[in-house]
Amino acid sequence: MTQRRFALILFAVSLPLAALLLLPVGYLIVRAGAVEPERAITYLTRPGTLRVAGRSLLLMATVAAAACAVAIPAAWLTVRSDLRGRRAWTVLLTMPLVIPSYVGALALVSALGQRGTVRGWLAPLGVERLPSLYGFWGAWLALTLFSYPYVFLSVRAGLRGLDPALEEASYTLGRSQLATFWHVTLRQLLPSISAGALLVALYTLSDFGAVAIMQYNVFTRAIYLRLSLDLELAALLSVVLIALTAGLLAAVALAERRGTYYTRRTPRPPRRVRLGRWQAAAQAFCGLVVLLALVAPMGVLALWLVNGLQQGEALRDVLAPLQRSLRAAGLAAAVSGVAALPFVFLQVRYPGPLTGLLARGAYLGYALPGVVVGLAFVFLGANVLHELGARVGQADYRSLGLLVFAYTVRFLPQALGPARASLLQVNPHLEESALTLGRSYPRALISVTLPLMRSGVLAGAALVFLTVMKELPITLLLAPTGYDTLATRIWSASSEAFYARAAAPALILVVISAVSLVYILEPDG
Repeated sequence: MTQRRFALILFAVSLPLAALLLLPVGYLIVRAGAVEPERAITYLTRPGTLRVAGRSLLLMATVAAAACAVAIPAAWLTVRSDLRGRRAWTVLLTMPLVIPSYVGALALVSALGQRGTVRGWLAPLGVERLPSLYGFWGAWLALTLFSYPYVFLSVRAGLRGLDPALEEASYTLGRSQLATFWHVTLRQLLPSISAGALLVALYTLSDFGAVAIMQYNVFTRAIYLRLSLDLELAALLSVVLIALTAGLLAAVALAERRGTYYTRRTPRPPRRVRLGRWQAAAQAFCGLVVLLALVAPMGVLALWLVNGLQQGEALRDVLAPLQRSLRAAGLAAAVSGVAALPFVFLQVRYPGPLTGLLARGAYLGYALPGVVVGLAFVFLGANVLHELGARVGQADYRSLGLLVFAYTVRFLPQALGPARASLLQVNPHLEESALTLGRSYPRALISVTLPLMRSGVLAGAALVFLTVMKELPITLLLAPTGYDTLATRIWSASSEAFYARAAAPALILVVISAVSLVYILEPDG
């Protein structure tokens, strides 16, 4: 088989795959378009909808700003200063990323709520009430604490690749370290900061668990609550959220085109700044962040677990949800890993406008909130799959296959990224050498290229696995009846205020998610 024929086969496989990936969102847009224009305008311009939009934008902007305020100094301290224990601080400052937002929000409510642990400690001192954690401030605090590592990791990577010659030139011109950081370093870090802030903003727009627990009505919560009342209006709200997401991506892309941030020199290791008398303040800053974002939530979960065991909660009750979570996540990881291969080969080995368009289409699902993807499949399941199921005697459209398909649409880009990076490192001359030895092109790929890509493909599949383990809205909307996972077990227990029952699945989920640090952190020299 020639390379040209193989490329046509890859294209023939990728085109229907891309169509399947885009089908749920396209169907959602069609359903939203079915709403009468007058009714749609009335609903979108009513005060309640405008308040939801305003709250969503306010939360997105403030969480992104707060995450940058925490992450930028933390990244600078761990990369550019002589902070004592900076390697340990790097790991500890990254760890909150593995705590699902809904688990962290539950821990905050349990610790700082009106009946929380902190109020109990302060009661002997005459403190009977604490400020309410519900609403904007609770959602802002939870999302900031558990999303700032996105900015931290991005800025840290940017600092590690930054040429220190520009900063040294600033010093020779008489600028102080603070002025140099503000006028030189920070400017060069703008792409890294914007990339991390974009991830935080998308995370905030797509979050459902934290805002639902904190009872703050933004788009994701409004869509979920609207499901039982009017599916068409829920679809309409979803399309507005899609438009907000697309607008955010376009704004960031436009901003990044306005400047040049690279240097033409090979970066060399920077000189670490001596903190001197600021060493204690730096340690206190890092310690406070870790205390709020990691130690306190884990401590609350441990306290829940102890209370649950004392009340007779059986740990074996977690085994069935754990097995279901592992099964669904394993299937989603396998399907995503296999589905990523044709897109990756087309994009890398046969670059062009059409293959690039196919690849970008595969990335669309990741930019959409889980509740939007889940709602799209609710429409498809209720209106299409239900008809097919009724003919064979299956009344419920929910199935493990549909759930895995939705996971694949949402998280396929996590498999695409590492697989593409690994293929870019494989020299195409190796495949040509195999061809000269008489092997067909598919056999050359199987025997030469795929083994060299193995680490990237496995890393991408592992990232999908770990993310699916934590996914909540898609699982709530599409999981088969009775198919409770760790995420849904935590959600149902917390909804009924049985925090002790949520402790064991929450701790197991956090421990499994912590494995992702193997793929995130790089050794620091």
